Amino acid sequence: MKITVIGGGPAGMMAAAAAAGEGAIVTLLEHNSYLGKKLGITGKGRCNITNAADISEFIHNIPINGKFMHSAFFAFNNQDILNLLARFGVETKTERGGRVFPTTDKAKTVVDALKHYVRSMGVRVVFDGAADLLKEDTGFCVRRKNGSAIHCDKVIVATGGASYPQTGSDGSGYRFAKALGHTVVAPSPSLVPLTTRGNLAAKLMGLSLKNVSIKITDENNKTVYSDFGEMLFAHYGVSGPMILSASAHLREFDKKRYTLTVDLKPALDSAALDKRILRDFEAEQNKDFINSLDALLPQKMIPVIVELSKIPPRKKVRDITRQERLALGFAMKNVTLEITGTRPIAEAIVTSGGVSVKEINPKTMESKLVPGLFFAGEVIDVDAYTGGFNLQIAYSTGHLAGQSAGKEW
Repeated sequence: MKITVIGGGPAGMMAAAAAAGEGAIVTLLEHNSYLGKKLGITGKGRCNITNAADISEFIHNIPINGKFMHSAFFAFNNQDILNLLARFGVETKTERGGRVFPTTDKAKTVVDALKHYVRSMGVRVVFDGAADLLKEDTGFCVRRKNGSAIHCDKVIVATGGASYPQTGSDGSGYRFAKALGHTVVAPSPSLVPLTTRGNLAAKLMGLSLKNVSIKITDENNKTVYSDFGEMLFAHYGVSGPMILSASAHLREFDKKRYTLTVDLKPALDSAALDKRILRDFEAEQNKDFINSLDALLPQKMIPVIVELSKIPPRKKVRDITRQERLALGFAMKNVTLEITGTRPIAEAIVTSGGVSVKEINPKTMESKLVPGLFFAGEVIDVDAYTGGFNLQIAYSTGHLAGQSAGKEW
């Protein structure tokens, strides 16, 4: 049996190797000059391989069509990918939130291991893009960008989504799926920086905060998301690990208004923070207020907090009233920004949307509409929060699609 896999990311590599493991003759078509380009930049170049969570927690961390993933996760889970990578010399470590990384802290370690896996299974790798995918009487025709064609019995589409187009995720898989009669849920950005109203973020541009907490509420003051960790201010708004995670929860900008509140001192309640401020003020009594906050705040944050506190910047610390001091504490625990939307899909880590799961058999990843056509990875309308969950979706759907396609009719 001849199988063509379109796309050489983690889903495509897993699919190709699994199909070859079933005895199929497999061609892996990748339009970049090497495999795993996007994988090589994930996790800030460290590659958050997977998560240590159990399957039920995985499903809980997939807000869009999580139940669709049951069969794929049971067929190939987080321990299976770690065992596979270990065979090719990849040692791993588990960090906060169950995130699993290679001990080298280099994504290249993971990419190289998957490449070796693909080669070891005898997969033919062709570095050329797919221009068109056509159904034939006896199988499929994949027209390559160089003008030639590959005729095969089955096809696995693992082209990725529409995010990070510079890595090869150009949305071509959606076009192939539509041409063969599939419904494609409109792609939108997920795990993406957020834009905010006003110039507060721009004033703090480049400032990275650690060990802060955030809360995002809607117009009814209902908490949509909260977290503790790192974030970053940019000219357009906010980014960083917490913000990217939060963005996956904000899916109704056309209907809802979202507000972000940052607590700069989450380890201290209001009373404890006031005691801390009072202690600092006692040592800085003769200074102007604006010059007394170096021990409490990053330099770039000081003018912003001074403005939010409404305390005159040149007022002597010894003259600051208790009410003003409490206002300062409140300002530090309530830096508020109105969220207006997301950055473009090209800047998103993950694409939300894709080929409708209603038209894919979850037990095989085969199309319900076109026999012999399979889908794997981000091209499917399934996406998760940050923490290694999205990559596990790629491995699991890729493995299941390859294994299923590789079996005889």
